[in-house]
Amino acid sequence: MARTVFFISDRTGITSETLGHSLLTQFENIEFNLVRLPYLDTPEKARKLVRLIEDAHAHEGQRPIVFSTLLDDEIRVIVSRSQALMLDFFDTFIGPLEQELGVESTHKVGRSHGVGDFAIYNARIEAVNYALAHDDGVSTQHYGAADIILLGVSRSGKTPTCLYLALQFGVRAANYPLTEEDLDRDALPSVLIPYKKKLFGLLIDARRLQQIREQRRPNSRYASPQQCRDEVRRIQQMFRSERMPFIDTTNRSIEEIATTVMAETGIQRQHF
Repeated sequence: MARTVFFISDRTGITSETLGHSLLTQFENIEFNLVRLPYLDTPEKARKLVRLIEDAHAHEGQRPIVFSTLLDDEIRVIVSRSQALMLDFFDTFIGPLEQELGVESTHKVGRSHGVGDFAIYNARIEAVNYALAHDDGVSTQHYGAADIILLGVSRSGKTPTCLYLALQFGVRAANYPLTEEDLDRDALPSVLIPYKKKLFGLLIDARRLQQIREQRRPNSRYASPQQCRDEVRRIQQMFRSERMPFIDTTNRSIEEIATTVMAETGIQRQHF
């Protein structure tokens, strides 16, 4: 039977879910039933959660696990009385930080994912807008403003990586698809040459590429094994001949791709 896990927060729950999920991935042979409860911001909601925890406990015969980033003391007390393993991230880290820094924390809700500083928020939105406007080579006239330009064959993960870089790190990321015509010329498109120092390649295994393309355009030349093998071989040759940094995206998540790109290039995140 699956073990029930609750991710709870008085705001979005992004922090509790991200950290909690990272811990749960270390237990590969256990099945988890994941329950997300954001905006747990009233005593009534807290008591409803307690009832859910008790029901899960009675049904499964074992304590549910609760990952929490609650800050409201009244709500925390209510939830703490439930039959659950409580893993409170703020309680774990805020106390030692207060002691080390010699000051009390603000205990304000929503500091990590709220709007907070509007200048930072607007800059992050602008980065997302930039990624959308410069997706798939649609527009190249503002490449000078890019922090990075991702290159790769169609369906190699360029677009989601650019959006993740923008949304999570405030990085202005453009992407350009190297088409069959570009690869036939065996040289970088002329529009990219002035920005060569900003270029970064994404490579993907031909078999995985074929699977992805087959879902998009079944039984097409675009998705044929031969076409995929040929494009992957030639783009890898181009990356190497141009001495361009690149990574293999085949077995990497978008988060891993984005973080690796930043580590490889030395780009610093613009905003938290």
